[in-house]
Formats: sequence, C-alpha cells, structure tokens
Amino acid sequence: MVLLLLGLVFIPRAMNAQTPSDALMMRSKNICVLFSYDMGTFDRYWEGSYLRSNETIATVDRNTVLPMAAIGIFDDLNFYISLPYVKTESSIPNGGKFAGARGFQDIGFALKYRAVHTDLGTGKFTALATAGFSTPFTNYLSDYRPYSIGSGAPEFSLRAIGQYEHSSQFYLRASIAHLWRGYTEAERDYYYNNGSYYTAWMDVPNAWTYEAIFGKWLFDTSLKLELSYTTLNSTSGDDIRAYNAAQPTNKVEFDRVGFAAQYYLKSVKGLGFVAYHNRVVNGRNVPKFSNTGIGLTYQFNVIKKQTDTTDGQ
Repeated sequence: MVLLLLGLVFIPRAMNAQTPSDALMMRSKNICVLFSYDMGTFDRYWEGSYLRSNETIATVDRNTVLPMAAIGIFDDLNFYISLPYVKTESSIPNGGKFAGARGFQDIGFALKYRAVHTDLGTGKFTALATAGFSTPFTNYLSDYRPYSIGSGAPEFSLRAIGQYEHSSQFYLRASIAHLWRGYTEAERDYYYNNGSYYTAWMDVPNAWTYEAIFGKWLFDTSLKLELSYTTLNSTSGDDIRAYNAAQPTNKVEFDRVGFAAQYYLKSVKGLGFVAYHNRVVNGRNVPKFSNTGIGLTYQFNVIKKQTDTTDGQ
C-alpha cells in the first residue's frame, strides 16, 4: 500500500539541492554531493478511495539515507546519480505480526539539459528537460507491502521544467513528467488484478506527475525557501481490495504539499544545508504519509585552478 510512490516519487524528488526536478544547474567541472536523512510515517491509508486504519500494521515508519551526486558535464548539461538505503518497520506493539525490511533500494541516473535561459520582462525565464532511469540495486521483495523498500521495477522518466524568476528573486516553477514502469517479480505465481493472472510477474502502472513551486531567495541568495504542490496519477491499475494487502499493480494517485529550505554558508565555500517537510493530503491506494528530512550539501570544482574566463562564467 505504500511503495509505488514512496520508493520512486518521495525519495528522489524530496530534496532541494540541485536535483533532476529543479531549475538549478551545476557549472561545468563542478560536483555537488548530497547526504540526507529522511523520516516518514503513516498510520492510515486509502483502500481505493476509502481512508482506513489497520491495527495489524499500526504505525509504519520509513527511514531513508540518500547519497546523491550532481555533476556538471557542461554549464547546460548535468548528470545525477543516487542510491537510497531504506529501512521500514511498524511501531511497537503491532501484535508482532510483521517484521520490517531494510536494504539498498534503486540506483538512479538522470541527465538534465537547460535549453533556454533568457531575460523576460523584469526577470529570467528558464526551460529544462530531464531524462531519468532507475532500477533495483538489490533483490528485495517488492510485493511485501507495506514494508517493501521499493516497487522492484525499472523506471524511465521524461520531465519538462519551466521557471520564471522575477528581479525581486521570487520565482514560480512548474513541471510535468511521465514515468514508464516495467515489471516486477513477486514471490507467488498467482495474483488478481481485475482478473486472474497465473504468473509471478506484475505490471507496475505508468504514471504522470505534475508539480508547482513558489519560491524566494533571501540574504543575497544564501537562503532559498519553497512551497510545493505535487500530484501523481497512474494511467492504469487496480484498487486495494477490502481487507487485502496492497500489491505493485495498484492504481496510485496522490496530492502532496511541501515546504523546503536550503541555506548556503558564506563562511565555508560550497557548504550548504537543506531541510524539508512533505504531507500527502489526498490519495488513492496510498498511505496518508508525512515525511521530514535534513541534508548536507557540498559543492566543489574538480579542477583546482580555474582561468579568469571560467571564473567569470
């Protein structure tokens, strides 16, 4: 009931530090590394459109450690790599019904290209595109819901991003993405998905995601604050059946609101901190999930000496 969105949506897009889904770009030959810790929890979930609780699982906690690197290949082309480590468990007591899971989830790669960066009125307009791919890094159990650490399927994504930043350093950003998911193998040879399937292979539904962000730079661009609204809609899938466990074939929908802050230290060049909180406010076949995270970023140049031209850029 949880990991279609948690594993592939919440983790890669929760951060706010030169990610594949923002409008920031690393300069050529620069690298930004991120190390974050995310704490999430839920005690209710939507079974189809019905919001319910389940005393068997009680409150489910999900903790994630995320290392990620953003690499500036060119000023307008960045490469990203990430590999989350996830731990899930239920609160005590939950009747001792289920143990949690832990392990490395999906390794992810992405390329982000800045196609347009130009003056427009009293501000600047930026248009970008991102292509991403992720695949399971370990052989975890994708059908062990709600404790599975991921969906267990490969995913390819394309995202279009547009941002307008006013001269007052307020900005608006919007993005749209399509996620193509593959198949995952369950540890059973039969399942029901609006019909009987005598196979262990489950088709994970594709999805569309939409995001709108309102932000502001403060203190000479050392502090960035953002409010976000994110929507995900699967293109197919079934509902969680009453009093049954969820499975990777479920149709996932959700609306999420969030707040993020990022601060760059002036006293230590390249060092920054990030914090955020997200909350699912509406959904279908997903948990009523909230998560909070903190992270540390460090940006550096791989070439020790730069020319004056490079500095000017």
